[in-house]
Amino acid sequence: MIASGMHIVKSGRKACIHQSRDRRSSFGELIQADGSPHDWFEGRANKCCLLVFIDDSSSKLMYARFEKSETTQGYLKATKDYINTHGIPASFYTDKHSIFRVNQRCSDARKSQFHRAVEELGIELICAHTPQAKGRVERANLTLQKRLTKEMRLRDISSITEANKFLPEFIADYNSKFAVTPKKTNNMHVPITYDEDKLNYILSVRENRVLSKNLECSFNNMCIQITTKTKGYRLRKATVTIAVNTDGEITVWHHKEKLQFTIKNIQLRTRVVDYKEISLNSPFSLTLAKDFLSLPRRQEKIIISP
Repeated sequence: MIASGMHIVKSGRKACIHQSRDRRSSFGELIQADGSPHDWFEGRANKCCLLVFIDDSSSKLMYARFEKSETTQGYLKATKDYINTHGIPASFYTDKHSIFRVNQRCSDARKSQFHRAVEELGIELICAHTPQAKGRVERANLTLQKRLTKEMRLRDISSITEANKFLPEFIADYNSKFAVTPKKTNNMHVPITYDEDKLNYILSVRENRVLSKNLECSFNNMCIQITTKTKGYRLRKATVTIAVNTDGEITVWHHKEKLQFTIKNIQLRTRVVDYKEISLNSPFSLTLAKDFLSLPRRQEKIIISP
């Protein structure tokens, strides 16, 4: 296989050289974002993920937030807190996770929920080809895993809520030690010009549904019925947009018009769970394991021919 070229030994592989890249010159010009799954509480609680935002020009830790896992809603919450605190940056630099881009070849140029949201805010989304390309946030994750875990252990912090309350104090101390001065003094962050309702609508997970003759549609194992009074059959077979904001609030829209609705019933179906949300310590995964072990096994007879 080696002689025919089907297998390449490790010593014969071509070395991939990642050359260093100069920092961006202005503050807020490029924000590197990444999630760091880790045992942050050292066994005192379940494993979780820390969402980290680092400024490329100064290595300043701009924002951090603990979430149960790396999800779209988690990044939308973090983005909302970030722009309310610092303003709208020029660009985000992330990896190629499905949260940030659609990786299917037959996607028909569709965009992910996060990509669509930041584009509406005027933020450019750049996806790195390799982890080394966004090495500034990758190295910051290693520093946080060493320092932040010890700080939380000394303060006996054992929950995500307590850790998020402690993070602003830790971020201020972190920046005083590791942040550098950018080349230029200008700030590329743009002030927010949207009101709270508009911002919640932009930073939400939105999906389209077609209403039935009874003005009903299904969404996340729920039956949503429109109660807005209309003339004639205007909303029959109409396409509506269902938005779920960062607080979990559901709103229904039709041509920029907010519709009133009620949840008619809840269908008892299996909840779809992202694979990153499944933990071996969670009751949900233990139930799945017990159900799998309780399934009857098919006895197969093995016949060995002479």
